[in-house]
Amino acid sequence: MLKHALQPQEVEVFYIIPAIRSSFARHLKEAGKSQKEVASLLGIRESTVSQYVHAKRANHVVFEKKIEDEVMKSVLRVKSNIDVVREIQYLLNVIKRTKTICDIHFQITKELPKGCEACFEADRMLRAGA
Repeated sequence: MLKHALQPQEVEVFYIIPAIRSSFARHLKEAGKSQKEVASLLGIRESTVSQYVHAKRANHVVFEKKIEDEVMKSVLRVKSNIDVVREIQYLLNVIKRTKTICDIHFQITKELPKGCEACFEADRMLRAGA
């Protein structure tokens, strides 16, 4: 666990995106794709797919059921590399919109104050033209 606050983008890059890829790899393997096919779709190495499937990598974040359900729906829409990009962006938006990013951020570092909404305050400032 970290002792300092991370930017939300760091939480996405270092924790959430790897967790999404890990979930994609597991679901794609369960759907019958080979390790090589999964690696090609996700743009990663076969060894990384193996580590994802065996929970040896990107295992710091466990999505709640509603997010995992969205991941499952996204996996069904993946047919190409560009689909992966689109679906990961979709999931990042869902995770932010539902404030699941706050829960994940708090899991990673307890240094955040309870009820922190710094990310959303910045969005409100932008919309207000601050």
